[in-house]
Parts: sequence; structure tokens; C-alpha cells
Amino acid sequence: MPLFFKMCSLFEEINLPEKEFQELIEKAKDWALMHGVGMRSKHHFSVNSINFAPFTLFPTPLKREHFEEVISLQLSLGELMHKVANDREFLTSALEKTVEVDDFTRRLFNIYETVYMEGITQEIYLSMLRNDTMIASTGPKQVEYNTIASGFGWLGPISKAIQSYILKEIGHYDKLKQLPENNALSGYCEGMLEAWRIFNVPDACILFVVEDVTYNICDQRFMEFELRELEPKIKVIRRTFKELHTEAKLGPNKELFVGKHRVGIVYYRSGYVPQQYSENCWQVRLLIERSDSIKCPNIQYHLSGSKKVQEVLTRPNVLERFLDENEAKKIRNLFTDIYPLNKDEPGGLEAEQLLMTNPEDFVLKPQREGGGNNIYGKDITDFINGKHEDPNWQASFIVMRMIRPITYKNCIVRPEGSILITDTISELGIFSVVIGSSSKIIYNKQTGHMLRTKPCDYNEGGVASGFGALDSPYLI
Repeated sequence: MPLFFKMCSLFEEINLPEKEFQELIEKAKDWALMHGVGMRSKHHFSVNSINFAPFTLFPTPLKREHFEEVISLQLSLGELMHKVANDREFLTSALEKTVEVDDFTRRLFNIYETVYMEGITQEIYLSMLRNDTMIASTGPKQVEYNTIASGFGWLGPISKAIQSYILKEIGHYDKLKQLPENNALSGYCEGMLEAWRIFNVPDACILFVVEDVTYNICDQRFMEFELRELEPKIKVIRRTFKELHTEAKLGPNKELFVGKHRVGIVYYRSGYVPQQYSENCWQVRLLIERSDSIKCPNIQYHLSGSKKVQEVLTRPNVLERFLDENEAKKIRNLFTDIYPLNKDEPGGLEAEQLLMTNPEDFVLKPQREGGGNNIYGKDITDFINGKHEDPNWQASFIVMRMIRPITYKNCIVRPEGSILITDTISELGIFSVVIGSSSKIIYNKQTGHMLRTKPCDYNEGGVASGFGALDSPYLI
């Protein structure tokens, strides 16, 4: 039997002999390397080399109506998150219990309190957002809403390009029209440039705050290169928190300088997990927040993307605080069941009972980003039993009902040489850019999408964290 017989749910008629299949894989790998579908290896790291990022050989089927539904909600979600970030009373109430027990959230909130009491210097906010969903049999359901370091603006669109190349190689030209247009990179960069123009200091640079070690380098560098293409005079600089501790300073009117460079926009690709902060790094985050630079995101936008805020937004009548009844209803349909774990909050006791009876239907999420932090299914019971000496830990977590997305067979190509033909599930991310002040939204645009796919028996799905693969939707 040929190796590739009935390999993919979408392309069951493909019947490649093993040699042709291997040739296709090698061509796809080389195409990926030569077109920037790359990351630095975590296992054999070198700043002088990259490998291709994991990708699926074929795009994943997605109902057009579900894709368009998620796209259509993105502007309302942008409006929602902007209003949440600028509602001090709501943020304070939502995070009240969490800041008592979660040190990372508390440190962020303390910066928010400090700059609020001092007086916020920069009234313009820039947010580059990504709404992540899974498509269940009943329709799209939200996984999370990313408000900081929302990556894959480059790797999302280039995933369509590599799969278009593969479809052409095997003669399936008729299927190319089913791959939706994806301008995530240019859309992201145009939004950032709009904020830079609003800042209105012609020689101001854009600062990328990056990790000490950057694995997802192509996604960041192609964004930098696109900014230069769109605005040739602009300068982009990259600095780590450690470098900024010695190089960053405020001018007499709270201008942010990094060395000789005046900074107009601060774009965080780091700072979303506690491990990225030393005490010096916390000082840098506060210094930047005090400055007149436009931050992406500012501190309250960062807080608005926390898991706890996501849980509170699912409670009855909360969305109506920010949106009209019709839009609130549409957004609520996107939510899956989410509960607090704290027994003192509405739904906390119900969550405890659900976890005791059906833990395999739920995921336990801490106030963390970046992948690899969640506790799934039957592991939840052991985790909870191990926390009996900490009476307050529940306030650091939320409980989310597992989303059961539709599965499709596909082929995952990995850089270490393995080819995995398996049943897969996917997560669709929709990008947008919001610019505004506390009183109004100036700019709100949906900019593109990305799709990550993983084996259906994997819990985590991040490509950068090593769990998933790049993919693109095939609309049916």
C-alpha cells in the first residue's frame, strides 16, 4: 500500500507512491527554509542558524460560515477589550482576589496603581490583539484573548503560502481559491505605523522589547522588515529588559530614550511570564509605563487579557456593561463554560463539584501565558490534592470546560526529521489592531488570521513552545 493512501481527510484521493511523497516533503522543507518559515532550535540553539518551523502538509478544512462568524466578531471584541482596559472599577474588582495570591498579577497591578496615582502620561493606547478559538461541532468557542506579544503575524500568512506551493506541486490548483486571503503582517504593521504617526515625532523609533534568547526570530524580524518597507524612514531597535535597565531613561517631560534614540512606540514581545522579570526588569517595566511612549500594550491592556478577566466576562450581565445587548449576545455565544475556583465567588462551588465528578471535561488555567502552564483532565485531581497546604491557591486559577473541536487527519512535518500522519485538531487565531484613548476608539481593524494544528491527543498547541504546527484554513 502506498505510504500516503488516504492520508488527509480533505485530500483522500491523493495516492502518492512513497518516493514521490518523500520528494514532496523535502521540497516543502526547503521551501520553508528559503521563505522564512523558520525558528531557532531550542535543542541546538545558535544565533547563526534557523530551522523550519513545524507545519502541516495540507490546509485544514474549516466551515466558511464558522470562519466568517469569528472574523465578524473581531471588531466587537476589540471594542470590548478596549473598554475593559479603561474601566478601572471593573479591572480592580475582577482582579481583587487574584492579586492577593498571584505574585505576577500583583506586580503588574501595582504598576497600574502607581502610574494611575501619578497621572497617566500617554493617553493613546495601542493594542495588537489575537482572539484564539477552536471550532467545535456547535460552532466557534473562545480559548483565550491575547493582549500582549500576540505573535504569528508573519508565520500565519506564510503558512498559506507554503501550503499553496504544496497544492500546486501535486496539481490541485482548483483548491487554491479555498484558502482565504491573509494580510496579518501588513495589517499589524499598518496599525503600528498609524500609532507612530499619532505620536507625531518624526525621528522617534519603535522599540521591540524582546526575550534574552529569541527562538521565534522570523516572526519578529519580518515584522521589522515590513515596517521598513511601509515607512522607509522609520527606525526599529530591539532590546531586552536587561539591556534597557542600563540604556533606558526618561527625559524632563517623561520622554523615553534608549541611548540616543527617542522612543515613540514600545512593542512587547517579552514580559508576559514571571520568568522574564528580575527586580531590575520590573523597574524597567515601570519606567516605560511612566513614559510618554505609546505602549503595546500598556499595563491595563496587559491586565485585561488575564485569565481571571476572561472568566468574569462570562458571568451574567457583565458583557452588557461594555456592549449593546445584540453584540453582547453574539460574543456570549463564543464563550465556553468558565468558572472561578475560589469558593467565595459565584460559580466556585459548582466548579468544585464538576472537577470532582468529571475532571476529564475541564482544564485548569493559571494567570499565565506562553504555553505549557495548564492542567488537564485527570491530572487536575492530583494537582488539587497536592495543594491542600495552601488555602488560597484557588484564586490564582480558573476552570474552563474542554472544547472538543472537529478532528481531521493530516501530516505534520517536524524539523527533527519526523513525519507524523495522525488525527489533528486546530486553533484559529484572528488578529486585530485597536488604537484609542480612555474616552474613544480611533482605529479598530481586523487584520488577518493564523491556524495552529496539533495531534488530537496533545493538550498544548503552541508552535513556539514545541507542541503544534503551522497550518492554514481551507474553507468548505
